[in-house]
Formats: sequence, C-alpha cells, structure tokens
Amino acid sequence: MRSGRTATPRTEPTFTEAARRAQIVQAAIDTIAEVGIARASLARIGERIGISKGLIGYHFGGKDELITQVVAEIVEEGKAYMTPRILAEPAGPEMLRAYIESNLAFMREHRNYMVAIVDIKRHGRTADGEETFYGDANIDEFAGELESGLVTIQAAGGLRPDFDPKVMALAIRAAIDAVARRLAHDPNLDIDKYATEIANIFDRAASKR
Repeated sequence: MRSGRTATPRTEPTFTEAARRAQIVQAAIDTIAEVGIARASLARIGERIGISKGLIGYHFGGKDELITQVVAEIVEEGKAYMTPRILAEPAGPEMLRAYIESNLAFMREHRNYMVAIVDIKRHGRTADGEETFYGDANIDEFAGELESGLVTIQAAGGLRPDFDPKVMALAIRAAIDAVARRLAHDPNLDIDKYATEIANIFDRAASKR
C-alpha cells in the first residue's frame, strides 16, 4: 500500500556521483589539452576513463554543460590554491607579489589546465555559436577582484597611493594571462623566471619605496 506521500526529489549529488563528475571534468580537461576542444567529443572524453558517452550524459546535459563546468573547476581550483598564499602575507608589496607568484605557480603545476583554458577561450563556442565559455566577463571579474584588493591595500597604506588601481589591475592580469598563452605553446617555459620578473616589475611600480 502506498503511503500517499510524495518523495522529495534529490538535488544534491551523492558522494559517488560527485566523484564521477569530478573524474569526467578532469578527463575533459586532459582531452582538451591533448586534442583541442573541437575534437574533444563526449565519446573521446569517455574513452579516456573507460565510460560511455551515455554515462557522461547522465551527469552532464551535454558538452556545453560539461565545458562550463570545466571552466568553473579550473577557476575555483586556482582561487583555492592562491588564496591562502596571498592571505599569509602582510597587506602590502608582499601580498601583491604572492598574488602574482602563486598564480603563475598554479599554472606551472597545472599546465593541462592552462592549455585547456586557452583553447576554450580561443575556440570554444556554445551550441548557439555566439558565446564563448571563457570570455571577457571572466577576465573582467579577475581584474575587478584584484582592483578591489589593491584599493584595500592602498587605503591601509601598504602601497603607493598615487597609482590607479584599475589600470594596475588590468596590467597585472594582462601580464599573467600572457604567460598562460605562452605556456600552452611552450611546455619548457621557465615560468618561475617569468614569475620573479613580473613580480619585480609590479613591486617597483606599486611599492612606496
């Protein structure tokens, strides 16, 4: 006999489902890094981890949704890597240096992420063919967050008060993003040297000394 109660739909994935989704996202990143987003079909991504295209479809509503999650995962992992390293430093030139160096260290340790995100930005289109998965909105968000941080540090007296934080943030992000593009084409890039040089440049530009 039925109780007459309607079961509440489950919206949160189980631990097993979350683990499988994470596995699929990582497989997508590695596949895009290897063959490019255009050739990274769901079937090809599934082959990498020994599952069917249909099983990927159970967890994601198609390639668009999967690529959107890939971008979100890369961004969130980058933030999780950088944030504690930045906050461990005093609010001044040390924190700005930590922002730059931790960002580039994340790129060095996750080259496939950078290869994938660069290819997604360059060639990735949603099914409607108009919107990129990783476009100006993401870049503006990163620059905006950095600008807010620079404003806060300036107000606390940790950096020169006479530079425009918006211009500085855009310049820093442009320098960092250029390394991602270069790393995608040059696996032997000495990224630690780049990190030191870029950090030194902006240290001299923003420090009060």
